[in-house]
Amino acid sequence: MADTDNGGRPQPGSGEPAKSGPSRPRESGGGILMGRPFGVPVYVAPSWFVVAALITWVFGGQLDRVLPELGGVRYLVSLFFAVAFYASVLVHELAHTVAALRFRLPVRRIQLQFFGGVSEIEKESETPGREFVLAFVGPLLSLVLAGLFYLGLYAVEPGTVPAVLLAGLMISNLIVAVFNLLPGLPLDGGRMLRAVIWKISGRPMTGTVAAAWTGRALAVAVLIGMPLLSYAGGFTDEQRDFGGMDSITDALLAAILAAIIWTGAGNSLRMARLRERLPELSARALTRRAVPVTADTPLSEGLRRANESGARALVVVDGQGDPLAIVRESAIAGVPGHRRPWVAVSALAQDLTEGMRVSAELAGEELLEQLRTTPATEYLVVEESGEIYGVLSAADVERAFVAAMAKPAG
Repeated sequence: MADTDNGGRPQPGSGEPAKSGPSRPRESGGGILMGRPFGVPVYVAPSWFVVAALITWVFGGQLDRVLPELGGVRYLVSLFFAVAFYASVLVHELAHTVAALRFRLPVRRIQLQFFGGVSEIEKESETPGREFVLAFVGPLLSLVLAGLFYLGLYAVEPGTVPAVLLAGLMISNLIVAVFNLLPGLPLDGGRMLRAVIWKISGRPMTGTVAAAWTGRALAVAVLIGMPLLSYAGGFTDEQRDFGGMDSITDALLAAILAAIIWTGAGNSLRMARLRERLPELSARALTRRAVPVTADTPLSEGLRRANESGARALVVVDGQGDPLAIVRESAIAGVPGHRRPWVAVSALAQDLTEGMRVSAELAGEELLEQLRTTPATEYLVVEESGEIYGVLSAADVERAFVAAMAKPAG
């Protein structure tokens, strides 16, 4: 139920979707599209159906003890509870989404999955105060929902289906709020801790490192503590009957939760390092010098001019010097040397589209966003005046990205 920003290798020229990171496409799968509240797609992952079935079975067993007269209908009531619970999780995630949109942070999607939900916010908060608010609104809404369900209990008869449903939803939302307030990434409480340390230290990376390692410590505590708590009698017999849990189930649940928290903490560290390195990706620094050639220029002549001037790219221009196309590097490599005097550069060129013109001032996330919006192998880099600066290769950007990520953290 914590927000995530997943990292990965950029593939600006591949056109192939990556699961995450700067190169990820705007469209995302991740399950069944349920709607677009506030313009943000909401997906239900296939794993949700497994959990919904498990909740239906467990809650149905509890209903059989509390309201045995329901018979088989109890499983329909249990299914309603499962759907209502995840609707509450969706409200939790929508709170994050609304806050992010209020702070002008793009939200890629919301996904309801195995253990709750995830709001995928694509940019980092600009200030620690905004980060704290963005993290806190989710648990706050869960607490509000728990309070509303508690008040609803006064409006229904005890021992009835509505009373059992309201009590279950109250307890489940309270658990969601308390769990997410634990001070370790990737949980909301971890993001709040990160914001506090960021504010004190003045460095977001310091806050991320502290909150991520706290998250890893929390994962170890969950892995060891949950089974021990159950074994030592932390759960009453009635509570254990509610979930039908035994020691093996406790250990398995603890292992899954611990793995999710540990992995999420690691991803948070990786993304923080990624964002520290992104400013190193500058269009101006990565651009290859280019020489302008007319469309009928033989390839051998174009390459001779490039070699003389120390350039590494060719741009096809019209009679007025306006750029028309970029000669593709891969196409040049495919022409044997003895054929190059007889092949015009226009035969190897890719016509320029508006998205293939990149400002020399772009850097970091803005540069990657431009490249993934218009997938290509090369881009024309221009000055603000429109003057040709050179050609940017998508392969060069990827190599620079990998090199930056390989540097040890400072």
